[in-house]
Amino acid sequence: MAEKLSTASRGKPIRCRAAVCRKPSEPLVIEEIIVAPKMPHEVRIRIIYTSLCHSDLIFWKMKDFPGMFPRILGHEAIGVVESVGEDVNEVSEGDTVIPTFMSDCGECVDCRSTKSNLCSKFPFKVSPFMPRYETSRFTDLNGEVLHHFLYVSSFSEYTVVDISHVTKIDSAIPLTKSAGLLGCGVSTGVGAAWRTANVEPGSTVAIFGLGSIGLAVAEGARLCGATRIIGVDVNQGKFETGKKFGLTDFITQQTVRINQLAR
Repeated sequence: MAEKLSTASRGKPIRCRAAVCRKPSEPLVIEEIIVAPKMPHEVRIRIIYTSLCHSDLIFWKMKDFPGMFPRILGHEAIGVVESVGEDVNEVSEGDTVIPTFMSDCGECVDCRSTKSNLCSKFPFKVSPFMPRYETSRFTDLNGEVLHHFLYVSSFSEYTVVDISHVTKIDSAIPLTKSAGLLGCGVSTGVGAAWRTANVEPGSTVAIFGLGSIGLAVAEGARLCGATRIIGVDVNQGKFETGKKFGLTDFITQQTVRINQLAR
């Protein structure tokens, strides 16, 4: 059954608490912030539970772009829709939802395909703003802009998320702490094994933690159909203007060397 929320805040800014990261690697500070009303194609969500993912820690430590501060981190969560913007038909106020950092517009050829989960209308990037408007919905009490994280920013009592980053779930599902993991940990781990790697009952699998060299080796094996690689490419050179060489180039380079050695 959908949760009933007060309609008093609908269309108005909300003052609430959030864990704000002011500088890289510094402790998060619980502050009162202002969450602006949603724009068209957006929903404002009351976060019920959120968890800490290792990706949050990676970006918390970043001193250069795509690390941006002040910022509200967090992307594994479950919540309830407080209000919806214009042109939102997929969810209603009171619906239970999982915010997701990967978009699904439901319209483009990739979203409609069973062979892809990478939306071509809203391609993934580590942006500090909302995907359609390149603006933030967060400010502190002094009016300073607070940056978004992975289009979710769940370390806040309320957040605004684009509808392409929201998945409605059965409201009968209990709002438990572990439910928030569906947005990243579960979908990434289970999805990689079940959907991407197509692991079948009785299969033998191994899971490794890989550094850059390990990734190169794994990429060589992947080309032979033996592995699937899951991870965040945090090579900062790939995000800086004028720098063409990044981790993908490095992996390709190492894969060539591996193939040469194998001959």
